Amino acid sequence: MSDPKTAPGSQVPDTNGPGTEAPDEAASAVLGDLEALRARARERDEFLDLLQRTRADFANYQKRSQKEREQERRYQYGPLVLELLPALDNLERATAAARQANEKGPLVQGVAMVQNQLLDILKRHGVVPIDADGKPFDPNLHQAVMQQPAPKGQPPNTVLQVLERGFMIHDRVLRPAKVIVSAQ
Repeated sequence: MSDPKTAPGSQVPDTNGPGTEAPDEAASAVLGDLEALRARARERDEFLDLLQRTRADFANYQKRSQKEREQERRYQYGPLVLELLPALDNLERATAAARQANEKGPLVQGVAMVQNQLLDILKRHGVVPIDADGKPFDPNLHQAVMQQPAPKGQPPNTVLQVLERGFMIHDRVLRPAKVIVSAQ
């Protein structure tokens, strides 16, 4: 007997033919398409995440920029006021010297009025003098120029005398007050 695979005229089913491989090829094609879809879905998710982070970063940038602009507007007069303070100090010295000499003439009154007018203008723009006389020394508000022994009944580290008035613009120190402080 002859082998049916090798017998002449017999037909051997082709296991590698299109009929038997079609299900395997179709399955692998579907799996390939599925993997491609998953890869594209991951890529889409990455881009979506990037978009959301970029939007959040931009919103934070806008908020930060707005806050910086508000801060600039709030403190915009600081440099000008710093340049005006020496003139205001000189007006204060002039009125103090006139008081010491017991002068009360119209010139002294005029200088005092100009000084008060400047202080009012500065106050309208958020610039106020620092009240330091007799207060506890605060290095954030005061600059100690000298120390003197504390008078009887005076606690140590107290401002004894203000040599040059300090000023604040809103909540920031524009110029610290130059003071003499009581020693321990």
